[in-house]
Amino acid sequence: MRKTLLAATGLATLLLAGCSDNGGDFDISSQIGPNPVLPDPNPKLVPDLKVAEVVGWGENQTPKAPDGFTVTAYARDLANPRTVHTLPNGDVLVIQSTGPASERTVRPKDAIRGWIMSIAHGSGGGSGKPSNLITLLRDTNRDGTVDERHDILTDLHSPFGVAWADDTLYVAATDRILAYPYALGSTAAITAEPRVLAELPGGPINHHWTKDLALSPDKRFLFASVGSNSNIVEHGLEAEKNRAAILEIDRQTGASRLYATGLRNPNGLTFHPETGMLFAVVNERDELGPNLVPDYMTSVQDGGFYGWPWSYYGNHVDERVHPPRPDMAERAVAPDYALSSHVAALGLTFGNNSALPERYRNGAFIGEHGSWNRTAFNGYKVAFVPFQNGKPSGKAEDFVTGFIEGDQARGRPVGVGIDGTGALLVADDAGGVVWRVAPSDGTVSPQPIGTDERVAQAPAPQPAPPPAPQLQP
Repeated sequence: MRKTLLAATGLATLLLAGCSDNGGDFDISSQIGPNPVLPDPNPKLVPDLKVAEVVGWGENQTPKAPDGFTVTAYARDLANPRTVHTLPNGDVLVIQSTGPASERTVRPKDAIRGWIMSIAHGSGGGSGKPSNLITLLRDTNRDGTVDERHDILTDLHSPFGVAWADDTLYVAATDRILAYPYALGSTAAITAEPRVLAELPGGPINHHWTKDLALSPDKRFLFASVGSNSNIVEHGLEAEKNRAAILEIDRQTGASRLYATGLRNPNGLTFHPETGMLFAVVNERDELGPNLVPDYMTSVQDGGFYGWPWSYYGNHVDERVHPPRPDMAERAVAPDYALSSHVAALGLTFGNNSALPERYRNGAFIGEHGSWNRTAFNGYKVAFVPFQNGKPSGKAEDFVTGFIEGDQARGRPVGVGIDGTGALLVADDAGGVVWRVAPSDGTVSPQPIGTDERVAQAPAPQPAPPPAPQLQP
């Protein structure tokens, strides 16, 4: 074991030493917005690699927010909190998870990268207790402080997304969507056997294991995000069946269809509160250089194809993918809004109908987990993108920062949401904390609004679009 560790350490050192420092002088702001600057691809045998060691938060340390906001720990000692979901009565569900044990890698450099990143994550100040569970947090008097905490589901298989409707809690595990009977207000552990609503692509490789979930405005469908099984199809197209996609699933029958495809790793599924349009944040491909390809936020068109693996950011062809498919690249939809390269955007929520100041009530908050495929750090923050008429409008701004200092990270933001008082919540998986960002003047919303209730009714039905293209081996 010691020889293996020493060998891995040596290989890691070689990897890091082989990284050229060509990411730090690039103007990252030029890649934020609808028309990002895309430099020439710069693929390398040894990709750029730099991850921050997670050291956790001190007792009195918190992230930073703009003047007029107060940041507090809503809940500590959590086991890898990934996402948050507010129920209609104001209770907050915190989904905690680790990747499935069945996940395996094929390329040697994947194993080395995974080993380095596992070190970087460290203990992160977490509780050390088993993960893969859902915890209910209750703020009884709506003062921003959790009064009750209950683990209502445990021993799950790498959960991530949830939704609630008609006394049913839907949980997107890494390989299926489960439906549990759950009455609003209950704090008891759920012991009933779940109904399997739908199967989702799982192992044995399961490269992108997080599966997010959103309830449609009319509550008829669930939308599930499924990331690709590779960076650029190195495991073959057969391994990508129903992946790099968003699936639409009938909540009654479990029947599913491809809603949109070509999305390498979509997460943060959220419907815009005014337009009812589905939005997502997407992690784009790696190993084209430190400044390619920008991760992005986009509205998701029914039947839309977004390029992966043949092209990126619209019809920019990835020459590494064989055989080429110029026909697919040509039909690729360009995303709405670039976030810059390798920020690892994983969370998305809108500030509409919150208790935040007016300028933040029309726009998107994005949890950026932080880069690894760069030589200068990027991400490790929550960004805010203003909207106008249901679309991104203007430059993103840093909203919650302080997660990283030098080469060390205190935590890493993932999912974001709005709690029962209208404050912003940030799930910090490496720090083991859910942070609450609230107006310092104590403003709260008149009543709780659940995550699934913060959406306008669906727009009028439109003619059926062409089916989203399926990747064919």
